[in-house]
Amino acid sequence: MPSFGNDRVLVIMAKAPRLGSVKTRLLSSLSPQAVIDFYRCLLEDTLTLARSLRNLEVAIMCPESDVNELTKFAGSGTSVIAQKGEGLAAGLTSVFAHFATGHQRRVIAFNSDSPHLPHSVLEDAFEALAAHDVVVGPTHDGGYYLVGAKASYPTLFANGGMGTNSALDRLLAGIQALELSVGMATTFYDVDVTDDLIRLARELRLAPTRAPRTAQWLKNWEGAASQLQTSTGEL
Repeated sequence: MPSFGNDRVLVIMAKAPRLGSVKTRLLSSLSPQAVIDFYRCLLEDTLTLARSLRNLEVAIMCPESDVNELTKFAGSGTSVIAQKGEGLAAGLTSVFAHFATGHQRRVIAFNSDSPHLPHSVLEDAFEALAAHDVVVGPTHDGGYYLVGAKASYPTLFANGGMGTNSALDRLLAGIQALELSVGMATTFYDVDVTDDLIRLARELRLAPTRAPRTAQWLKNWEGAASQLQTSTGEL
């Protein structure tokens, strides 16, 4: 198991790639098995991105039922921790309770579906956290793809709204209520709906090395979609 010797910790919020548990909003465009295969690629590339940063500990936080499967998936060198409670809010609360309580460290929780995020954005987020109590990475749809802190704040995610376009506003309201300073990372996007999938496919055509497994999967998907003349018509 990794030790607590690192000053920086990057925790990936993940689930085991199982039918009906991940990326369900993509089921309007992809078959259930394709959703699982796509998520597996996203998670593999996210782990590669996390491990490309130096001088930090990489971990996964997940539902208790997913620990064994994700431990095998991640391999050695990455701790997989069971969250306490159900849902993303409970998972995020568990991250900081586990990694930031009693340790002077910068801890960032990061989603598992933005492996295309530039390496520099994560480094800049850690730098912002050195000067602020909390750092937040907003998404264009009103959510956030990362949140970091140097201490545990049990009520920070109590306002809920996870997965909605008010998630960011509720988080910032919680930060304000606790009178914490906040640094903002670059606004980015994760992959939740078909439009995100199309955008990611376009970007990775030009820069496949940013997320090579995902880029290859999307290339195959685009080829199949073109042959079937799917209704998207945008690829």
